[in-house]
Amino acid sequence: MSLEGQLLDRKSLRSVQGKTADWNELVKDCVAFSNATGGHILIGIEDGQDLPPANQQIPADLPDTLRRKLAERTVNVAALPNVLTATNGGQYIDLTIPRATSVASTTDGRYFLRVADQSKPVTGDEVMRLATERNALPWETQTTLHIPRTERDFGKFRRLLDALRASDRVKASVKEKDDEELLDHYLLAQGDYLTHLGILCIARQQHRAQLGTAPVIQFIKYDEHAQKINKLVWDDHTLNPMELIDSVWREVPDFRESYELPDGLYRQNVPAFDEIVIRELLVNALVHRPYTQRGDIFLNLHPDRLEVVNPGLLPLGVTPQNVLHTTVRRNEHLARLFHDLKLMEREGSGFDKIFEVLLSQGRPAPELAELHDRVQVTVRRRIIKPEVIDFIAKADQIYHLTQRERIVLGLLAPYDALTARELTQALELPSVDSLHPWLRRLLDWHIVQSARRTQATRYFIDTALLRSLHFTAETTLRRIEPHRLAALVLEDLQRYPESAISDIHRRIGGEIHPKQVKRVLEDLIERGAVRFEGNNRWRRYWVTP
Repeated sequence: MSLEGQLLDRKSLRSVQGKTADWNELVKDCVAFSNATGGHILIGIEDGQDLPPANQQIPADLPDTLRRKLAERTVNVAALPNVLTATNGGQYIDLTIPRATSVASTTDGRYFLRVADQSKPVTGDEVMRLATERNALPWETQTTLHIPRTERDFGKFRRLLDALRASDRVKASVKEKDDEELLDHYLLAQGDYLTHLGILCIARQQHRAQLGTAPVIQFIKYDEHAQKINKLVWDDHTLNPMELIDSVWREVPDFRESYELPDGLYRQNVPAFDEIVIRELLVNALVHRPYTQRGDIFLNLHPDRLEVVNPGLLPLGVTPQNVLHTTVRRNEHLARLFHDLKLMEREGSGFDKIFEVLLSQGRPAPELAELHDRVQVTVRRRIIKPEVIDFIAKADQIYHLTQRERIVLGLLAPYDALTARELTQALELPSVDSLHPWLRRLLDWHIVQSARRTQATRYFIDTALLRSLHFTAETTLRRIEPHRLAALVLEDLQRYPESAISDIHRRIGGEIHPKQVKRVLEDLIERGAVRFEGNNRWRRYWVTP
């Protein structure tokens, strides 16, 4: 079963029975799920457990009691209890909470919203924001312009459907639908008309312009005196959101500038702005903006930074302090379309990926600011510490780091040390105790070291290790799979052509047995992926063009 989070919570059976019943807590969670995207509350499964007790039986009258108690204490909340039997024979209740058609509350006038794994109160002006953002009919599904579904741009329509059918994220049963059924499935059309989402993605230029809030992007370049020296605008509505991303990346030449950094006898090119970062920033701007509000997306390029400015505020429940750990989708159906087209990860905002890429390139973390009517993300161009790039790449080759571990290394490597409190703040974690899953393996491998205790604990990377890249800890490379080792060899030869086998062996990991490297090279040569010249100790290897 899934862990608790945006769509799931667990509660003990004791919380709805007898003197230990806590109806206020259950009511709070039900209201919070209703005001978000709906969810499930598993009653009878303890926190941290996947299954109910093996001998647990649900009283026959409990589902009716749940319906009655929740109906008495909530407004606009639907609660659908269903008794299920787990694989171990124990029973539990799956309480399904659909998304409310209007704002849900308790009968005493309190409002809550599900944010990540917490049900947070909504107070003051946020109640009006909640009411505005929780329209019964989402903007995406409205058909107010009455554009017939036949009035579509057949080129855009064909390309979109072909991309969906080619995506491995789309179920086979969905791919089997005919063209008109696919339009209905993705809510691009409803009845005889295109929805706002359909107009945004597959309609003709004039219809997209009629929306009034179809995205317009402005790229403005400034010099060191903050004077405008170049401007590009995408405002004619000929492109849908997916095409806008490709067009901006392709037409702004500054995004493809790069630095040359020394790398031994060679030099390596590091992009001034990574393509992944630019695309993620554009995806976030297009998917998470409020389409009920007018305003252009600005890409302001300064000599030392790029600012992406999006109209509107962050979705309710998301703040600059919790953006790494909070998922709130403002445009649910557009997000699903982008996910299935492999343009984004639907469960997240993409911000964690931006953090990972920037930090692994020795750059500062992105800066997120919420202003009175807009959101601004700033990414810095400067590389603080170039050696971080090779350090994280080599550590990842050896230890197969998780995204969290790459982020931690990227935060620690540019500095002498960070205290537990500073690292907690940088990672936007609720407490120092939450650092454990981020650091545990790095400490075990001695990549990260610590000194002192509690919140004053200092975490750091040995500067000698950072310079030498000599990881001496026992690693999984001794048992590395042949396909993984082949990928490491190819990657190494792409960076260091004309290499001897001893040099390849030293760079990818001296703990690998030399015969493994030799076998992999022979296999790559047989497959035509690698060529060589010379014999014995004079033999050198290249990647085949």
